[in-house]
Amino acid sequence: MKFALSIIIPTYKRTDTLRKCLDCIAAQTLKDLEVIVVSDGPDEKTSEMLMNLEWPFELQHFAIPKSQQGVCRNRGVEKARGEYALLIGDDIFLAPDACERHLHAHEKSESDIAVLGFTTWDPSLNVTPLMKWLETSGVQFGYPKIAQYRHQLLPSDQQHWFTYTSNFSLSAKLLFQNKFREDVQLYGWEDMEWGKRLAEADIPVFYEPDAKGYHHHQLSNVEVWQRSKLLGKSAVVMEKIVPSLQLTPKGFKKLAYILLSLLPTYRGKHCRAFLRGMKKGSF
Repeated sequence: MKFALSIIIPTYKRTDTLRKCLDCIAAQTLKDLEVIVVSDGPDEKTSEMLMNLEWPFELQHFAIPKSQQGVCRNRGVEKARGEYALLIGDDIFLAPDACERHLHAHEKSESDIAVLGFTTWDPSLNVTPLMKWLETSGVQFGYPKIAQYRHQLLPSDQQHWFTYTSNFSLSAKLLFQNKFREDVQLYGWEDMEWGKRLAEADIPVFYEPDAKGYHHHQLSNVEVWQRSKLLGKSAVVMEKIVPSLQLTPKGFKKLAYILLSLLPTYRGKHCRAFLRGMKKGSF
């Protein structure tokens, strides 16, 4: 059986959040779709939830040995029966017409494209000032930086910075041909590395801001700075694997990071944590 769209969702022991994610998919205006849930390691509670509930869409679920999200996506597209694949997280709650808007963007294009939807915080969360800063600064999502490209193709030399797999679609065939690296273990940057390869393969990214997703993930201040530190560490590690991927600040940019790290601002705290992570990644 063929579908217009396969939605691929990596997950691991977030059963309640995943269920809400699936409830949003059940409410989609596009009905010609399947959902592929890939558990990143044994996940009995999620398996029970999926088996004990009825869904208005075709559902595939399986677990893989504990690895990382990129591997989950690769295994998912190998089983996809949709013409297009939509990549989201288990904590992304899609607006009712999100899938339809992704599909429409593909169908009106005369050539193969990838489509980036818009993701913001779930308004039901307690969105703190720090979380708002993450969104506007580009540390979490950099949508303000591409506002001028609404309903347009992103510049090919910049598109890899915005290949957010929280709300991103392309043909299942292209995803199968351009899989995620499976030799990356640390959190962060695998999306950017993958996006760079998409650009090198001449697969442009179209920004469709009306395909909305809501990120249901409350972050504490401690978690934010831990994440910044991990991003610094993983940036160093990723550059060792892919030297052409420029992720860490160097030269004057590194000096600017050092100076900013002295400030008691959100940006200063981020730079300080990122630089500490870089030191750990260098060992």
